[in-house]
This record gives sequence, structure tokens and C-alpha cells, in this order.
Amino acid sequence: MLNCLVTGLGGFIGAVLRYLIGMVPLKETMVFPLKTFIINIAGCIAIGYIVILAAKNVSLNPRFVLFFKTGLCGGFTTFSTFALETTDLIRQNHTGIAFLYALFSIVAGVSVIFLLDILLNK
Repeated sequence: MLNCLVTGLGGFIGAVLRYLIGMVPLKETMVFPLKTFIINIAGCIAIGYIVILAAKNVSLNPRFVLFFKTGLCGGFTTFSTFALETTDLIRQNHTGIAFLYALFSIVAGVSVIFLLDILLNK
């Protein structure tokens, strides 16, 4: 039960952070979903760092890892919004931007975790 509460608290904080970043004003004419992109890449950096930290420090409290990895990162990042925005771009005839958004999101997300793994596991 405590694990559920730890995860829920992390998810609450992550979701609120995502909401607050979503409130940051950007150009209304921007078609590329920059805020979701930034949120998801920041989440990739955070989860990569947490997993590497946990692997290096076996004495790290598993609930700490659960709070950050499943809770905070899970509540903060958003695959469903990414998928919806990509679909909306295609429906609005911005297929090229949809393709770039999907490609950049996947490549950047995997790349930052891979880069963190290289840098922190030296």
C-alpha cells in the first residue's frame, strides 16, 4: 500500500509540473508541439538519470526510485498527448511537421538516455 502512495504522490507532482509547463505562453502561431516535446525529453533525461543512479547505488531506497521513475516521470511525461498531437497535425495537413515531431521525439528521447548512460557510466 505504501508503494501505491509513493507512486501516487510522484504522479501527482509530475502531472502538476506538466500542467504548469503547459501554461507557459508560446507563440500562438507555432504548429510544432514544443511544450510536449520539451516535457517528454526532460522526462527522458530524468528517468535515464534515475535508472543510472539506482544501478550505481544499490543502497538507494527502492521507494525513492519508485517515486521518481514510475510516479514523477510517469505523471510528467505523456505518450498519449504526443500521439494525439501527432494525429492532430496529420488531420490538419501538417504531415511533414507530424513526421518530424515523431522522429525528433523518438530520436531525442532515446539519444539523451543513451548519452546519459555513456556519460554517467564512465
